[in-house]
Amino acid sequence: MQKRKLGKSNLEVSALGLGCMGMSFSYAPPFPDKKEMISLIRTAVERGITFFDTAEVYGPYTNEELVGEALAPVRDRVVIATKFGFKLNPDGSPGWLGLDSRPEYIKQVVEGSLKRLRTDVIDLYYQHRVDPEVPIEDVAGAVKDLIQAGKVKHFGLSEAGVQTIRRAHAVQPVTAVQSEYSLWWRRPEEELLPMLEELGIGFVPYSPLGKGFLTGKIDAKTELGKGDFRSSLPRFTPEARKANQGLVDLLAEIGERKKATPAQIALAWLLAQKPWIAPIPGTTKLHRLEENIGALAVELTADDLRDIESAASKIKIEGARYPERLEQMTGR
Repeated sequence: MQKRKLGKSNLEVSALGLGCMGMSFSYAPPFPDKKEMISLIRTAVERGITFFDTAEVYGPYTNEELVGEALAPVRDRVVIATKFGFKLNPDGSPGWLGLDSRPEYIKQVVEGSLKRLRTDVIDLYYQHRVDPEVPIEDVAGAVKDLIQAGKVKHFGLSEAGVQTIRRAHAVQPVTAVQSEYSLWWRRPEEELLPMLEELGIGFVPYSPLGKGFLTGKIDAKTELGKGDFRSSLPRFTPEARKANQGLVDLLAEIGERKKATPAQIALAWLLAQKPWIAPIPGTTKLHRLEENIGALAVELTADDLRDIESAASKIKIEGARYPERLEQMTGR
């Protein structure tokens, strides 16, 4: 397995990580069997994946518990990333009550994450969404205290705006920023990626396969299960899926040339953008895990990348990626 360093930090991770959210949150219930998911996570470790992503809000709590149980026997071989910042329902029911990144709250909730993850230190601790009520300097200072206390190793931000990242980085160096990035969501290229390169911060793209759309397994006729969060996304209306099919067709066309699947081309394209990018595709299926790992063997030449760029530039992506309420929580 190829390794990558997240920016100028000494945090080395597998070039591809594994996003664990869908194992217990967001997609349509019933969720996969817990024992099967533990087996899948451990198989990922055997295949060389060392970078695992979860969050307190996934479940809530159940995803951290799953990841903690799965990785406990191999804890010294892996990097675990989790996130704080949502105020959760006291009874543990799904959803959240708002944002809360007050320093005292961060120092309180980290204890729960440590316990659920069965570890004494979190490798990478992200603020899940920027809390407009709490200065980012205070958030960075709280995580700095946790680093000095030996409870956290690295500080991260998720879906933060460039000025916020700069301000946070001045208080406690930011090791990685996590945001959505793929061939069908390229906004990070405008301001975010140049700034991360300037500051030496790693980038962890989530939804690198467009929440499954770029795999080619979803089209305008696909019926999303009841409770599948994608059914609430403007980009997943049947009309938008039909309009965006051209991008998947492009990936399939390049894939035929390279003897690879559309998903492998999408991941290989991301990996080719910068050496400090480590995508975290999520899956609940072993054959998809193996397909994703296969992307590392796909070599896109400069000509291939130019062809993809040229063809993709002619395809207008339809539909917002999130409903307005959720989009407003990004880029702050």
